[in-house]
Amino acid sequence: MPGLPHPLPPHRAIELPGLHAYAGAVSVAAGETIGFHVSSSVPYRFSVCRLGPDADDAPLDPVLHAAEGWQPEGLQAIHPGSYVRIDRGLQGPLESFTLECWISPWDFGDLQAIVSQFDDASARHGFGLFIEEDGSLAFRCHGPDLCACLIGPRLADRTWTHIAAVFEAGAMSLWMNGGCVARGSGPALCDPGFAPLRLGAMAAQGVACGFLDADMTMPVIHAQALDATAMAARFSERSLPADGEGLLACWPLKEGRGEHVADVSGHGRHGKIVNHATWMIAGPAFDAARVPRFSRREGEHDLAADTTRAGLRFASDDLVDCRWTETHRVHIPAEVQPGLHVGRFQFDLEGRACRYDVTFVVRRAPTAHPAPLLVLCATNSWRAYASSPFARNVAGAAQWPRRAAPMPNSHPQAPSYNHYTPHRKGQPTYFAGLRMPWPSAAPDALYAPEGSGFCHGPRLERCLHAWLERHGYAYDLVSDLDLHRDPALLGRYRSVVINGHSEYWSAPAFEGLDGYLRDGGTAVVLSGNTMYWRVSFNEEGTVMEQRKTLTPPDTHDGALPKHAAPGGAHGEQYHSQDGQRGGLWRFNDRSCSDVIGLETAGWAFADADDFGVYHVHDADHFLYHQPHQTGLGQGDTFGHAPGGALPRAIGHEWDLSIATLRRMTHHVPEGAVLPAAHEGIQVLAQGIRRVPGAMDAYLDYFEGATESLDGLSAEMIYWERPQGGRVFHAGAVGAGWVLGVDPAFGLLLRNVLHHFGVKPT
Repeated sequence: MPGLPHPLPPHRAIELPGLHAYAGAVSVAAGETIGFHVSSSVPYRFSVCRLGPDADDAPLDPVLHAAEGWQPEGLQAIHPGSYVRIDRGLQGPLESFTLECWISPWDFGDLQAIVSQFDDASARHGFGLFIEEDGSLAFRCHGPDLCACLIGPRLADRTWTHIAAVFEAGAMSLWMNGGCVARGSGPALCDPGFAPLRLGAMAAQGVACGFLDADMTMPVIHAQALDATAMAARFSERSLPADGEGLLACWPLKEGRGEHVADVSGHGRHGKIVNHATWMIAGPAFDAARVPRFSRREGEHDLAADTTRAGLRFASDDLVDCRWTETHRVHIPAEVQPGLHVGRFQFDLEGRACRYDVTFVVRRAPTAHPAPLLVLCATNSWRAYASSPFARNVAGAAQWPRRAAPMPNSHPQAPSYNHYTPHRKGQPTYFAGLRMPWPSAAPDALYAPEGSGFCHGPRLERCLHAWLERHGYAYDLVSDLDLHRDPALLGRYRSVVINGHSEYWSAPAFEGLDGYLRDGGTAVVLSGNTMYWRVSFNEEGTVMEQRKTLTPPDTHDGALPKHAAPGGAHGEQYHSQDGQRGGLWRFNDRSCSDVIGLETAGWAFADADDFGVYHVHDADHFLYHQPHQTGLGQGDTFGHAPGGALPRAIGHEWDLSIATLRRMTHHVPEGAVLPAAHEGIQVLAQGIRRVPGAMDAYLDYFEGATESLDGLSAEMIYWERPQGGRVFHAGAVGAGWVLGVDPAFGLLLRNVLHHFGVKPT
């Protein structure tokens, strides 16, 4: 099957009720084929459709392909949980050995294996170091004459602890931070059995389970029983590699990327990571103060020389690839126009008629001439916000909670994390897999605030697509991943539209847009919170990495609290995929305002009434008059339905100029630099929210909480960049939302496209 990953060793399986599916690619060119991977406990009908103009009238979507009749049910399990598998286990019998590592558990409640060569079906074989359900440290050692389990004290959660288990001729002991904490009797000899060695898991009847929810550094297996002096020395060395002839295995975990884990003992007990896990974590000796907070101007952090990052983070719900076999493969005709499409599944579940749509992008055929206009789909954001990939099926359009909180799950053990929701035991989410369902990216899905009709995903982006088609503009469509892979594609177009909630940008895409503009290109930005976080992808383009971390507060007495998304510890913002600093682009000395003129300045999504409107700031600007008269005068409002009703453009998240952010920034942290205002920016309109909302967040340049300037939330600008290129930026996520209801804004956009060389066919 195309795209079939490497086989998974026997692993705890979870079967999901209902129907769940994903496409084999984020986008496909017309004339090519695309696969769909489906797990379904019920029969279903399957088709592929091009999305029509109305998100609430799916029956009108043109059908490109329809499978004949009902398709049979067929379950495909998921296998969450990360660990390291070492096929070359220890051989016995063993008279003595020591298991040792540093560990920081995230939470308890389940039996978790730390280091094991253990299958609970083999009663007289195996050994392992475990965390019991109540958080107690446990050492199990089995032999021909006895199966022993020594229980120690409770570990501290989210705290690094040096732990060790010692076996010597029938005596067992547990150690924490250099001191002995428990002693007991065991078998005369330990029989390790024939199970694989595992870091972060055990087995039951040969199937991996008992997955660890913890950070781990420097796991070592010594052939001898370490005494108190040696144990104190190992504790004081703070996760330095062990040496000497008495090693059976030592995994420094210093690779920092990839799936291979090297054993440096000389015995060849190399391991392979199952289900990804997380490299580049802050170990017990790591000093976060060494990492610049806001800029490299504070001092460069030498990542290559930093050995205190060696380690792995495991999660019992880690999953970036469902590994499902392909169920359907569909040819997209070469004459199909670029646009959003879906694989559509219709079925009955528990007496309810359900529809499940898998959204994907169809690009122009390779043999077709490019359109004048390129529209970018914010697929990175769709993925980042994709909570509950295995959500319970619903009838009708799903209402997804604010802050990408989980929906009710189809199975209690199915993963439900995303870049805004941590793993089940609290680990920050740094990775999102592309071979996973994303029901939150359904074309009719709604988002908070409830009752507003708003969505920041495909439903929102369809507003622009429908408007362009209604007014006769030919356009091509690509995904964020397409731009990441080929930034040069921008050069084929007169203008590019950045649409929707285009928040997550990779370095190739970021620099590609800047280069395109430097070469004289033009950009229409109908987005807010734009180009905010840096992402990267693995070589296969199947896993997206993004590192949200919590920047330490400034020490000055007047520092205000931070508005921050859930994240990990400061210092963990370096990506394992490319070794480069992640997090906010502006804290990478690369503010998006240098490229598109505006920078993220806040958000609000408590109530439908929170959305504001544009107020004309410069009524004489040519874009209000040429070639179409918009009829807007100084102070007039636009960006709303008739009478000021919803939809309204200014809400959810928004952007402001550096000139305005400078007025809102009342303190510059030590070592940081507040950038100068950009020259040449012309403010056409101000997006104002007169009535504060219950969840308003106005940000200064350094992400500190600040106050709005009389409700000013967004700015609409035109910028002829001194370095080359022209930009029209609407400054708000909801800009495209109003295109179908506000003729004045539509005329303004037509003027922008005209001056950027894009005209209706």
